[in-house]
Amino acid sequence: MTERATATPRRRESLSEVAASSPHPERRAPRGVWARSALKHAVLIVAGVGMLYPLLWMLSSSFKPNDVIFREPGLIPSAIDLSNYPDGWTALLHPFSHYLLNSTIIVAGAVVGNLISASLAAYAFARLNFRGRGLWFAIMLISIMLPIHVIIVPQYVLFSELGWINTFLPLVVPKFLATDAFFVFLMVQFFRGIPKELDEAARLDGAGHGRIFFQIMLPLSLPALATTAIFTFIWSWNDFFSQLIFLTSPEMYTVPIALSTFVDSTGQSSWAALFAMSIVSLIPVFFVFLFGQKYLVKGIATTGIK
Repeated sequence: MTERATATPRRRESLSEVAASSPHPERRAPRGVWARSALKHAVLIVAGVGMLYPLLWMLSSSFKPNDVIFREPGLIPSAIDLSNYPDGWTALLHPFSHYLLNSTIIVAGAVVGNLISASLAAYAFARLNFRGRGLWFAIMLISIMLPIHVIIVPQYVLFSELGWINTFLPLVVPKFLATDAFFVFLMVQFFRGIPKELDEAARLDGAGHGRIFFQIMLPLSLPALATTAIFTFIWSWNDFFSQLIFLTSPEMYTVPIALSTFVDSTGQSSWAALFAMSIVSLIPVFFVFLFGQKYLVKGIATTGIK
């Protein structure tokens, strides 16, 4: 018993000595690697705080009295005024919910229109063989380079002749005609990454282009469709120039135009109410981006894979 009891500690010591003298001991990262990693994260944190500071300042200013917003530029308010939100909600000719509803109608129509038209046009460019396909695709890409200020005057003349000024039609109908070439190009790149063997197998089963499009291409292109929907929502919700041109009466105003009416050229602007309603207008964009972020990243990543 004594020999066995003394043999066990010796065996443990020998095992520890062997592990210590092993040619592959546990490796630790050099101090330089840790220093570079800490520096990189510090720079990213500082950059992130710098980008978030205007939003945080606007959020803080929405709880400040109107006369101390620019006298106290800090993030922590010395006095809190919760009346800015109800005052801003009813400060304009209509309640702010009226402008939120107008923006929602335009955004919903734009999202549906881009999803339908961009996917159909992209399927034609990616899967159909027709005369002049390369030429029309090049023209479509060239249209991406045209700024909105170049085409806004012909559009205004056209929509004025149709009697569409001061309606939502100029902001919604073009979306059903695949006028946003960026989303068509995005969907084309995604469709080209889907193997054509799936189309051939479907044709052997007697499927036509309609069945291939709805039962094969669309289910496989959900990331690209989500990316299109998210970008369309954000761009249409924040669009100010086009809505200012085509919407002339206060009843048709959207959120961006309504926010601009808080600013008075005489200097009597309601900054506190403006900041409060700006925070309210950012809530839909925040939640759309929050819940659609994974689809957005996946759609952009898979679109670039060949």
